[in-house]
Amino acid sequence: MRMIHTGFLYQVTFMANVFPVNCYLVEEEDGLTLIDAALPYSMKGIFKAAKTIGKPITKIVLTHAHEDHVGALDKIKEELPDVPVYISMRDNRLMNGDLSLDQHEHQTPIKGGVPKRLKTRANVLLKEGDLVGSLAAIETPGHTPGSMSFFDTRTKALIAGDAFTTRGGMAVSGELKPLFPFPALATWSKETALVSARKLVGYRPELLAIGHGEMVKNPVGAMEQSIRSLEQKLK
Repeated sequence: MRMIHTGFLYQVTFMANVFPVNCYLVEEEDGLTLIDAALPYSMKGIFKAAKTIGKPITKIVLTHAHEDHVGALDKIKEELPDVPVYISMRDNRLMNGDLSLDQHEHQTPIKGGVPKRLKTRANVLLKEGDLVGSLAAIETPGHTPGSMSFFDTRTKALIAGDAFTTRGGMAVSGELKPLFPFPALATWSKETALVSARKLVGYRPELLAIGHGEMVKNPVGAMEQSIRSLEQKLK
């Protein structure tokens, strides 16, 4: 487990040199918001990070329902049964094993590791603009139909789940990077992901924090370049 701290944000990474899986702790006055739950064995590392910071975990927020983002959720909830879990209204269906698509959505099968044995269910269903502490919820479908990103209104840090990746080079979800192809292979709709990526650039984030790869300061230029790259490939 590796932890990197910037501002109110703590990146907690597992398998950093092989298959980096990130989750995040966001510091608030009254405690910590955990964003994503990483891998099945990650609970001890997450709790160790929270102990180092010196505050309790008071909220658990999920960017989407893939297994490498909810892996330790059941174990964490066993230890913290009163801590609420937040997920988007749309990906709550994935959390419950529902792979159906709505009529207006891109009609390609949902991909990636959708959890089959997850016991935990969400307490709060999020929609565009909802606030979780200092974090504004942004609907960013593409990697999954209900993927969400979170924008820290204090610092302009953007926690974007798998809407972008930086491992192997900055990429919009769905663009295959040979050095780290896995998020692209698990992306439901490249076209939808591209729309969401353009939306996120509009927030002009000062820090980009994602599910796989290093955080990037002043990321807008690189985000715009990755959008152009996927646009060209989809022509």
